Amino acid sequence: MLGRTDVYVTIYVILGQGGQGTVYKGILPDSSVVAIKKSRLGDSSQVEQFINEVLVLSQINHRNVVKLLGCCLETEVPLLVYEFINSGTLFDRLHGSMSDSSLTWEHRLRIAVEIAGTLAYLHSSASIPIIHRDVKTANILLDENLTAKVADFGASRLIPMDKEQLTTMVQGTLGYLDPEYYNTGLLNEKSDVYSFGVVLMELLTGQKALCFEKPQQSKHLVNYFASAMKENRLHEVIDGQVLNKSNQREIHEAARIAVECTRLMGEERPRMKEVAAQLEALRVTKTKHEWSDQYPEPEVNEHLVGVEILSAQGDTSTTGYDSIKNVTRLHIEAGR
Repeated sequence: MLGRTDVYVTIYVILGQGGQGTVYKGILPDSSVVAIKKSRLGDSSQVEQFINEVLVLSQINHRNVVKLLGCCLETEVPLLVYEFINSGTLFDRLHGSMSDSSLTWEHRLRIAVEIAGTLAYLHSSASIPIIHRDVKTANILLDENLTAKVADFGASRLIPMDKEQLTTMVQGTLGYLDPEYYNTGLLNEKSDVYSFGVVLMELLTGQKALCFEKPQQSKHLVNYFASAMKENRLHEVIDGQVLNKSNQREIHEAARIAVECTRLMGEERPRMKEVAAQLEALRVTKTKHEWSDQYPEPEVNEHLVGVEILSAQGDTSTTGYDSIKNVTRLHIEAGR
C-alpha cells in the first residue's frame, strides 16, 4: 500500500489519543480493519515525527513490531495506516479497563521475552540499528493471542546519531525516562534498557510506573521496587495474582533483571541482547520443569540416556542439542 494514491480509508471510531495525535479504527475498501494515526492540525513537529516514523519502520521487519501498511504525508494532516491490533495495550491489561486476572505469570513472562527480543533486534540486528526512545506499556499492543507488538516509533532514531539532534528532541515519558537524560540530554540504547526494566517491573507488580496518588515512598515504581528487593521483601510488591510457590524462583530472577536494567548509571546496565537472553533462558527453564513434572523420573532418565548414546554415534540428536543452545540467538535475530 505504501506509495499508492488510489486507496481510501473510512474512519469511524477513536481508539486513543496521545502526544503524537489521535488513533482511529478504520476500514479499507476490501473490508480490512486498520488503525490510522492522525497528527494534530497545525503542529509542524507532528509532521516531522510522522516522517521519522515512516523512515524508521521501513527499516524494520519483525513479528513483534506493529506493521506500517501505508501513509499519506502530502495532505494538510498527515496519516499513517497500521495493522489493527485488537486486544488493546499492555497498559490497558495491567492498569486500565481491560485489567483482569487472565494475564497469568506465563503470559507476562512471554510478553517480557517478546519485548526484550524486539528491542535487542532493533539495537543489534536491524539493517540500521534503532533506538526506540519511548518504551512503555502504553506503546506495547497485544493481539488476540496476547502476543506483544511494539508500537509508536515517532520518537525513535536510527544510529549512529549526531548529539545535536538528540539534545534538541525532548522525548520519553515520566516514570520510564532514563535518569541520565536529566544530566546529559541524551537518549541511547541503555535508555531503552532502563525503560524496559520499568515495563518488566509493571509486569511483575501490576502497578503503574508513576502514581502520584500513592504515598511518597511508593510513587515511583523503580525506587519502591529496588528498595523491596534490597530489603528482602519482594513478596510485598509482586502482584498477588501471579505469585505462587511454583514460580517464586522465576519471579525473583526476573526481578533481579529488572533492577539491573534500571541502575542509575547507564554503563552499569546490561545490553538488551543480554537481557533478552536471560529472560529467554528463564522461560526455557520454566518450560523444561513443567515438562519434567508430566513424566515419571525413570522415563525422563531413559530418554536422556538414549540421547547421549545417539549423540555418541553421530546421530542427528546433536543437531537438536545445538538448536537448543541457540534458541536465544534465534529468538532475537529472527525478524520476520
